[in-house]
Amino acid sequence: MTDLYAGVGDPPLPPAHKSHVVHLALAMGGFAIGTTEFATMSLLPYMASDLGVDAPTFGHVISAYALGVVVGAPLIATASARIPRRTLLIGLMVVFALANGLSALAPSYGWMLAFRFLSGLPHGAYFGIASLVAASVVPQSRRTVAVGRVMLGLTVATIVGVPVANLLGQMVGWRWCFAVVAALALMTAALVAVFAPRDRPDAAASPLRELGALAKPQVWLTLGIGAVGFGGVFAVYTYLASTLTHVTGAAPSALPVVLMVFGLGMTLGNLIVPRFADRALMPTAGAALVWMAVMLALYPLAAAHSAGAMGLNLFGLGLGCALASVLQTRLMDVAGEAQALAAALNHSAFNTANALGPWLGGMAIAAGYGWTSTGWVGCGLALGGLLVWLLSWRAFALDDLRQPEPEPAG
Repeated sequence: MTDLYAGVGDPPLPPAHKSHVVHLALAMGGFAIGTTEFATMSLLPYMASDLGVDAPTFGHVISAYALGVVVGAPLIATASARIPRRTLLIGLMVVFALANGLSALAPSYGWMLAFRFLSGLPHGAYFGIASLVAASVVPQSRRTVAVGRVMLGLTVATIVGVPVANLLGQMVGWRWCFAVVAALALMTAALVAVFAPRDRPDAAASPLRELGALAKPQVWLTLGIGAVGFGGVFAVYTYLASTLTHVTGAAPSALPVVLMVFGLGMTLGNLIVPRFADRALMPTAGAALVWMAVMLALYPLAAAHSAGAMGLNLFGLGLGCALASVLQTRLMDVAGEAQALAAALNHSAFNTANALGPWLGGMAIAAGYGWTSTGWVGCGLALGGLLVWLLSWRAFALDDLRQPEPEPAG
């Protein structure tokens, strides 16, 4: 099978210890992105007060970042088709550093809105291209493991980066959090420049060829699995603090611990699940969706029982979040030559889930079904993602049946 995941003229695969260094450099970028994305949510009250707006209005800053991800991922991936991946990753991290540095200096709510939109633009393209680079330095049989290592930066950010950023914001001011993220982004750019393999883009690469991914039904179905199936995670996560306080009856000090347990589950999932995916990709994706649906269905019971039960439930839910790495690899398989756009669109799909889950969860709460109803909403979304998965697998099987049988030799 032709290696579509490496640039034309790439050198042979590096030794295993060198591929680990490449993955570590790429994961550093994920750590910076995860820290700024989630820490902004936890520091929202302080930022809103300092910039003179109420918290609900300042919530639009979160939406501006997500919009930047959705817009930036396809535009950057398409426009940069002829740029070497290593060069592109360095440029994306420099822009990300600049945008976060400007966020640290934002003089008003309006400027912060603009700077957070700018910060979101490199997000999806970075993860998409970094996943392709990570996969290019390992054998094809370990692609999902490589992608999972890049995503580890994001999951470790939920365990270490976000709590530290929150503490830093409370002690010396929220602006320092964005300054630290800018420094991490510049460090990533330097590490990528030193350790990432040099590559040459395919001479036939073009924005038009990248757009060819949009003509492939399997690309859309794979994106649909993430956009719908992952919405359940965000439905629960968004209202976690209120559920913990109003239903579980735990003290606010329990929230960081519960969030950390969830992050531990995500990290462990990204270490374990990709190993199964590299053996059976689509079955692993389906199993992850079923697992998430079960965890989300049990969430109302766990939340009503105790903070410990809720933490255990969220740890299990975090394990299923490795679905992101699995779908990233699936897109590599179905995108043909339009690798960059398909890889970047995966993160647009997850930000669509980030909008869909909280919206439907909020509707259930507003309708009087209670804070724990987000678990049932999430379960429904996970099952909806499973339905899209079934459609994808069925369509893929039918395509195989339509392929002409090879003519007998001689």
